[in-house]
Amino acid sequence: MAKQSFLSSSIRSIMMAGFGTALLAGAPAYAQDQSEDEQQNAENEEVTEKIQVTGSRIRTDGLDSATPIEIITAEIAEDQGLNTLGELLRTSTVAAGSDQLISAYSVGFVTNGGSGAESISMRGLGANRTLVLLNGRRAGPAGTRGAVSAFDMNALPISVIERVEILKDGASSLYGSDAVAGVINIITKKGEGGEVNVSGSKPFESGGETGRINATYGEAFDRGSWRIVADHNVNTGVQRKDRDYFDCSTRYLFDYETGERVDPIDPRTGEYHCTESGFGLFHPGSFGGGRFQYDYEGYGFPNVATENDFVTSAPEGWYWAGYDATSDGYLDGGRHPARLESTVIPKTTVSSVYLQADYDLTDSTSWYGELLHSSRNTKSENVRQFWTRELGYLPISMAPGFEGSTFVLPVHYTDHFGNETTVDYTRAVVGLEGSIGFWNWDMSYQRSHNSGKYEQDIIFFDSMIMAQNVLAGAPCEGEVTEISGRECYAYDWFDPQNMYGNQSQAARDFLFGIDTGNTTYKQDTFDAYITGDLLDLPAGPVGAALGVYWQKDEINDVPGEQTREGNSWGLSGAGITAGKAVTRAYYAEFNIPVVRDLPLVESLDLTASGRWTHVNVYGSDTTYKLSANWTVGSGFRVRASRGTSFRAPALYELYLENQTGFIGQTSDPCLNWIESTNPRIRENCAADGIPETYTDTVGSSGSILSISGGGAGQLDAETSVSEGVGIVYTSPEGRFAASIDYYDVVINDQISNVSGGAVLSQCYTSEDFENEPFCDQFVRNDGSQDGDWSIESVRGGYLNTAEQIVRGVDVVVTYQDSFDFGDLRVKWDHTNQIQRSFQQFATDEPLNYIGLMGNPRHVGTINTTFSRDDWSFNWNLAYFDKTEDYSYYGFDDTTYRGQKVRFVAETPTYILHSLSANTTFNDNIDVTFGIANLFDKQPPSVSPAAANVRGNVPLFASQLDYLGRRAFFNVSYRF
Repeated sequence: MAKQSFLSSSIRSIMMAGFGTALLAGAPAYAQDQSEDEQQNAENEEVTEKIQVTGSRIRTDGLDSATPIEIITAEIAEDQGLNTLGELLRTSTVAAGSDQLISAYSVGFVTNGGSGAESISMRGLGANRTLVLLNGRRAGPAGTRGAVSAFDMNALPISVIERVEILKDGASSLYGSDAVAGVINIITKKGEGGEVNVSGSKPFESGGETGRINATYGEAFDRGSWRIVADHNVNTGVQRKDRDYFDCSTRYLFDYETGERVDPIDPRTGEYHCTESGFGLFHPGSFGGGRFQYDYEGYGFPNVATENDFVTSAPEGWYWAGYDATSDGYLDGGRHPARLESTVIPKTTVSSVYLQADYDLTDSTSWYGELLHSSRNTKSENVRQFWTRELGYLPISMAPGFEGSTFVLPVHYTDHFGNETTVDYTRAVVGLEGSIGFWNWDMSYQRSHNSGKYEQDIIFFDSMIMAQNVLAGAPCEGEVTEISGRECYAYDWFDPQNMYGNQSQAARDFLFGIDTGNTTYKQDTFDAYITGDLLDLPAGPVGAALGVYWQKDEINDVPGEQTREGNSWGLSGAGITAGKAVTRAYYAEFNIPVVRDLPLVESLDLTASGRWTHVNVYGSDTTYKLSANWTVGSGFRVRASRGTSFRAPALYELYLENQTGFIGQTSDPCLNWIESTNPRIRENCAADGIPETYTDTVGSSGSILSISGGGAGQLDAETSVSEGVGIVYTSPEGRFAASIDYYDVVINDQISNVSGGAVLSQCYTSEDFENEPFCDQFVRNDGSQDGDWSIESVRGGYLNTAEQIVRGVDVVVTYQDSFDFGDLRVKWDHTNQIQRSFQQFATDEPLNYIGLMGNPRHVGTINTTFSRDDWSFNWNLAYFDKTEDYSYYGFDDTTYRGQKVRFVAETPTYILHSLSANTTFNDNIDVTFGIANLFDKQPPSVSPAAANVRGNVPLFASQLDYLGRRAFFNVSYRF
């Protein structure tokens, strides 16, 4: 077998060995395949011995590092049946303690990175405050739409990964912007030979199946090596009908005194009623409320004319529902087949190719390169309502066959609310490395290119206007819509089949369309550094590293034409988001051995690093970090650090173009200000000339146009201070080790998206109303037209206003030993979150998220592996503390039909188990099989009145298992 060269195998292994080693390495450790003379020379070189020690200090549990590091190996994914990089990273307690962006959230919501994107937020501080590296170099953002700023975890196949190193500390002084919460460094596999791998998982219920096939091959020769990996991964997705806990959103309310369930019963099923968005003729409360619905199933409900005094006649099959507790059970929507077939987890297919190579140009200089290309396709389906919003309620007599003195609002259903997203991501790295004497140097250039297309099912606004005008008597024949260019169709707003979603093809062609947007994000980086020993002190050599860095980011997001024209009914509008930023930086790091071999001080090392960064869109920042690593003796060690970090504004925070939506006039603090309990609001509204008689919105528009955009020209970088201190113990024989680390991060001038409602509140609660800049951000009518003092539009957007604080304790305990019957290893990771508070404005009361749903105070994992002969068995337990939102609301009761009831806004302690076995046949066939969610732990139920839900499952709590018990396998063949 060909042997890899000394330069390629040893220098590059040090350069990418992990955090705290790459920048402070002296001369490389000599490879094992050198000649005996070379090995003897290596043993005689003190600096070489230092490098071997540095490299060996990174244990698999991260306990021997100067700063807290967690190392997750790819074997964990095999042992637990994990299918993606995102799933692997969410096993870490630095992620498990807060809600993470998963693909399920992009169904029905616009999320950062677009549909299907997944990212990691360390400590809950946000994905754009977590730096992701691939082999020690930045991994550029991926995704769609204007808010692209984080690396999409779908872009890198898990089959490429050897391990992931998580630096649980701020590190901007070394790695630059975004390393506020910490750094995730993904290390890829190396070596020679080939392997074919097939893996998959199958839930015990249908939906959520995954399958992966990948192949890799590599060779090493005298002057270098190369390896290529090809991977194809499919997730079939989950529909609401696939799980009982997703298919129906019941009210889930309980009598406040007796605790008895008070949900209405659907007489057609005998079960609790599903309270979903519905369809029919909505009926105003002043005339009895509820809806007039059509009896599609022929159940035999009484005719509406016999039940409602305001309806004198109605066609057969129409009944009245939703006017009291009993008739709430008659409401339609929950059992609609299109709703049952809507997506919970999107169907996703990812194909990837990864290539890496290195080649020795000379005995002291080597070339290396990496190439990653992935293509992701994500599809989801959903349902929505549409109605005569622009006409409002209509006389009942307009509906054929109806007579009476009331009014109705025709509300229709459609399954035309899906989307499809395709993301092509390419990342290339080329670099040179080498040595000059006992100094090592490295320079690299990286280009990442993200190209995304997002297709969204929409309803044409101009078609909706025309359809409503025709209902009001306007001509249709020969008319064409202004923007979408659709020929007029006389849509029947009172046809029960149209309301149900069974529109004719002609109607669908007139009302519905697909809007296609495109996103491009490019990132170029250049990094060069040199590292070696400056001088020798009595305690050892002083290591140093000096480097320069350059980065350019560029985004161009072009939403679909209909979205840009504001012609997508019921959805927000958006303009083109385009801009770029250029970053320059200089950095240095020094490792100083202070003392050795004193009582209670076996060693004391100090590390200092600093970085100067200039970003052309806002200016310059300087960051630093100081850390100490004190080996006390008898296996005890103390580590501590303090450093500053920063985050430059993301391009979308700078250049996001006019996202539009609507908020209600009730967001206006001056509406009925005379009864406000806040004296400053009363004073400021009066000073603004708004009369005491402005008590309702009669004569006013029903909503406020809310415009949000980027903050180019006014945004500064966020800054933060991170502090940590910990104690580590390792038993002399290496059988037992433990660490406890305290962390404290304070972010100042945090960039936050200030909503239109917050703008209005800040204006009218200001102590300096005359000079308050927020008061220039909206347009109010002057009352000259029918006493209309309503607000027409308000502009929010991204500003430096907020502060965020996180504090907590990480605990790691490992035990490993060998016995006559086999080898045992146990690892316990636990995080106790003490505080994670957010304060948007200085006058606001900080909101502490810890303990709220999706943010458990205590999280942890216990991973146990037992090995005997050719078999190994793994048992993993993950636990999440109970959570509740009652403290957020300040109460736990509401009323239902005049009855005091208790809503449920809590989740109990949640524990998941997985069990697997692994064995090897013929030394080249590796087989793993197991069960995830061994005891079929279902997600808890909460009330829709208290949380966003799918069924009754809280949506924004990524710790919950959506799939249930499932079998998984992994088979590898090496050659």
